[in-house]
Amino acid sequence: MIDRQHLRIVHAIHQHGTMTQAAKSLYLTQSALSHAMKKLEHEFNVPLWQKEGRRLLLTQAGESLLGLAQRILPQFEHTEAQLRRFAEGKQGTLRIGMECYPCFEWLLKIVAPFLKRFPDVDVDVRRAFSFGGLQALHGYDIDVLITPDPLYLDAITYTPVFSYEQVLVMHSTHDLATKAFIAPRDLAQETLISYPVETSRLDIFSQFLTPANASVKSHKTIETTEIILQMVAAGRGVTALPKWLVDESQESELLCCRPLGKEGLTKTLFVGHRKRTDTLGFIDSFVEMAMAQGLKTNSPQQ
Repeated sequence: MIDRQHLRIVHAIHQHGTMTQAAKSLYLTQSALSHAMKKLEHEFNVPLWQKEGRRLLLTQAGESLLGLAQRILPQFEHTEAQLRRFAEGKQGTLRIGMECYPCFEWLLKIVAPFLKRFPDVDVDVRRAFSFGGLQALHGYDIDVLITPDPLYLDAITYTPVFSYEQVLVMHSTHDLATKAFIAPRDLAQETLISYPVETSRLDIFSQFLTPANASVKSHKTIETTEIILQMVAAGRGVTALPKWLVDESQESELLCCRPLGKEGLTKTLFVGHRKRTDTLGFIDSFVEMAMAQGLKTNSPQQ
């Protein structure tokens, strides 16, 4: 029968590509690793990998086993970590996934009171996923996902925490500051500064420029919100950000915001989590605190 060690082995083979490195990563001898997998192959009468030079490539059957490993192993690791923390008298760690770059500053306003309310709970925030936030949530790599673009699964529930307007931000003396709203063609000669995210996931492209078959003169990426706003305040380009974030910026006096399109571009921020009972005991509280902070964030606009 398939056991956890088989899953660990096939995952290591996929990750390292050679028997030597896979065995080393698992603190096993090559013979022990090979024997365990040959026994499984014999039981199901199907090869799980094949050699190509010095590398091992998974067969179709091996890929099927790898898929199981990628789903199950994170759940093992998560539960074991929780059990160890319970044994230490601690409640655990809340692992937060972020798919909203500018919302990090907003999240900080929740983390501080959350840590105060739950002194035995740690917080880990992850802002990049090579395989997507939804898969990380579904696969138990994170406990909650903060996203403005929820992808729905039966096992995941999303709670809206607040809505915000995405606006074009420019220096207060910029030529576009005289317009009541920004049309896609208005950006044809502009340098757009954004976070380092693929353009398909940037609202200004996916919901504003691309549908109008429009673009910008150039596109630069910067990691941090404050540096982006300083660049815009220095007249080095324009950017698209939530209006509440610009209002709170130290550079706000030098900046000007205009709606994207006549109707504006409104987004809603969601907190996603798995639907089953909150066994950690504090996810529901985090969602409640996020909703409360959302009301505070929206209040200056009302």
